[in-house]
Amino acid sequence: MPIVAAYAVPHPPLIIPAVGRGQELAIQDTVDAFQQIARETIALEPELLVVTSPHAPCFRDAFHITTDARLYGDMSRFRAPFERLQADCDVMFARNLIKRMQDAGILAVGSEAYRDAMDHATYVALYFLREAYHEAGGEGDVPCPIVRIGLSGFSYETHRQAGHLIAEEIEASGKRTVFIGSGDLSHKLLEEGPYGFAPQGPVFDAKIGEIFSSGDLEGLFKFDEDFADAAAECGLRSFQMMAGAIEGLGFTSELLSLEGPYGVGYGVAALRSAS
Repeated sequence: MPIVAAYAVPHPPLIIPAVGRGQELAIQDTVDAFQQIARETIALEPELLVVTSPHAPCFRDAFHITTDARLYGDMSRFRAPFERLQADCDVMFARNLIKRMQDAGILAVGSEAYRDAMDHATYVALYFLREAYHEAGGEGDVPCPIVRIGLSGFSYETHRQAGHLIAEEIEASGKRTVFIGSGDLSHKLLEEGPYGFAPQGPVFDAKIGEIFSSGDLEGLFKFDEDFADAAAECGLRSFQMMAGAIEGLGFTSELLSLEGPYGVGYGVAALRSAS
């Protein structure tokens, strides 16, 4: 089966030591879980990494899929300009996926519509993969090419359908693939947090925790949209695409960490092939 694992991960820039400068110690559970899934990913020897990101280019009426040959990123906007990495992109896969989506009636565009550097939601995930890859003796920043896909203003069900189409293209390619759904949870957990408090925030995070603990991913599609907006969630549609991609394929689900000491929710979950 080409999709060999899928992971839901957060993307706090401060989890990178050069940015956090000690603040990352307050989210050690998240760090430990990230390191675990990074080591798992390297051990799986993927040929492709699919990353869905809330901070990639996002359009109301289209999905953005990066079609540049390479993505470069750094943490300069977070006061760490020397923290850098790069990743090759699977341009053919991206182009084929755009066509597959358009043939299904879902508008998708490439880098010619909007070109940007690597966003931090992609960067944080690849940072941990780079560390694990180097630990295993690898050279370069990532073990294989990536495909980066942004979210959209489309409905929950369209994000599920997009996941189905991603899975179809992975199947057609025959490439061993790890799917990374990047997304923070609520941004409204604490009054003293950067975005303040809303009662929906802790409820949203607890529900996400239940969904990934139980493996009942259908719950990702049952959130009231006004409730999710009030919780100021970040990654729900990223997780929905991931869930769509592995739907019906036989995966186990494990919640590895769930915390939010700075007022933003961070969850790490592993969905592993049961075959």
